[in-house]
Amino acid sequence: MKIVIAKTAGFCMGVRRAVDMVLDASTRYQEPIFTYGPLIHNPQVLQMLEEKKIFRIERIPEKGSGIVLIRAHGVPPEDQTALKQAGFTVINATCPRVVRVQVIINRYAKKGYSTIIAGDKNHPEVIGLLGYAKGKGHTITSMEEFLLLPWFENAIVVAQTTQNMSFYDGIKTWCQTHAPHYRVFDTICGSTEKRQTEIRKLAEENDAVIVVGGKESGNTRRLAEIAAGTGKPSIHIEDAAEIDYETLSHAKSIALTAGASTPNWIITDTYRKVENNLQKRHAVKAALYLFRDFLLKTNIMASIGAASLTYACSRLQGNERDFRHALIAMLYVLSMQIMNNLFAIRSDRYNHPKRAHFYKENHVYLWILAVLSGGTGLYLSFLSGVVSFVLLLIMSFLGLSYNQKIIPIQVKKGKTARIKDIPGSKTILIVIAWGTVTCLLPAVVIHGNPFSVVVAFLFVTGLVFARTAFFDILAIQGDRITGKETLPILLGEKQSFNIIKYTLIFEIGLVFVSYSAGLLVNRAFFLAFIPFVMFLLIRFFEKDRLVSGGHREFIIEFLLIATGLLSAVI
Repeated sequence: MKIVIAKTAGFCMGVRRAVDMVLDASTRYQEPIFTYGPLIHNPQVLQMLEEKKIFRIERIPEKGSGIVLIRAHGVPPEDQTALKQAGFTVINATCPRVVRVQVIINRYAKKGYSTIIAGDKNHPEVIGLLGYAKGKGHTITSMEEFLLLPWFENAIVVAQTTQNMSFYDGIKTWCQTHAPHYRVFDTICGSTEKRQTEIRKLAEENDAVIVVGGKESGNTRRLAEIAAGTGKPSIHIEDAAEIDYETLSHAKSIALTAGASTPNWIITDTYRKVENNLQKRHAVKAALYLFRDFLLKTNIMASIGAASLTYACSRLQGNERDFRHALIAMLYVLSMQIMNNLFAIRSDRYNHPKRAHFYKENHVYLWILAVLSGGTGLYLSFLSGVVSFVLLLIMSFLGLSYNQKIIPIQVKKGKTARIKDIPGSKTILIVIAWGTVTCLLPAVVIHGNPFSVVVAFLFVTGLVFARTAFFDILAIQGDRITGKETLPILLGEKQSFNIIKYTLIFEIGLVFVSYSAGLLVNRAFFLAFIPFVMFLLIRFFEKDRLVSGGHREFIIEFLLIATGLLSAVI
């Protein structure tokens, strides 16, 4: 059984922009925040906004205060004016693609042109567009309705940005033949075109189709209609709980796509639930996936990766095989990762719903495991020496205080600052912590060549940075919702991917240059294979979403373990 995720599934640019704007407003302003109508057509996102005390108003009151965001679909210009006159501060989150259509209609309406809009009459985008037509707008939903319109001396023809391409192509063809004086504009969003083209292809290549997204979302409904039109079994759901697995029982491959207003965490949750259901038919595969998820959820895999990196640092410098420091690093990372995940249940509801459930159900046992592993690591470091113990104690204190209110300043609507509130601190502190326990801590005891220690430290921290920043990219939507300011949120997804790739290229060069300079042991150049493979994987994951989040996390974590395995032969 195979599940194929559409490359175009999930938030389009306009929806992502609107959601980012409202979430940024919620952390920046102390005034009440509203949206005028539903920000986007997705029930889970709207519920999330209500949980963050961002409510919507359906009618414009005579008097109002606070901040109102114009939804992604746009509104008639008179509504925006009325909101300002009522006393609201207005933030316009209209999709730039929709704004372009508004500008076109407004420009020609001033010249006396009639406007023909191919779109759903009651859709908020169409209602907003009609407001710019100066009373000379007409909406059509079929070719029959189009042919019933009166003959216009001057008219423009536009489409709702999420309209069905086949329908609009028919209108454009008719105009070219019968009304060449009509000015026809290509206003269907490029994202919409790509989604509709891709779902047709995926439906042909797979046995069944699942379309995820709000039932009120026009672009999602059209994806479902296109999928159903291919004759393949297809279902349109808002939540994975709605899936009728009987419909999919005979499918050997399933295509999964989602509307432009569907967040990543809904797509991920749907994928995982479909995957889990299908695994039940294959006991061996189900057991392997269960074991994989257990290693990831408990952070055992991450802690083994830390131990492997510690061993790799030791071998790079030509030190004797010392497994004590590898064990110390493993216990420290296991303890800190578990504790931070216990504090991160809120954001994990969106990024890792299964992990959030696991931590909520087993929080007592996980606290015990975190305390025992952290305490054991401190005891072993004490046996290694006072300096080693003090250094690990400081790192443990910083790890524990990451989520605590210890900085005596006020940020974000008067909340007391925590280390986690420092923009970008998550990625940087994880890199420093891992580099310290995997490289610097052993160096304090072994007293190796300072230059070799620096090279090993840069090698380890580079890999850890690439791994952590990539995981932050995967979690960008959930982190933004919960107010975290990780590097991908600060720099943007594309720039973050570029920095990761540049870092890995630096890692490859570092290994070869240091080896040539005699700072690393014989055959150490083999370790350049790890950042090289990670670079290729990051490039692949950046462009292709066909691999599930669980698989991606497992592969990247395994590369850290592979670093230790490869070090055994140098």
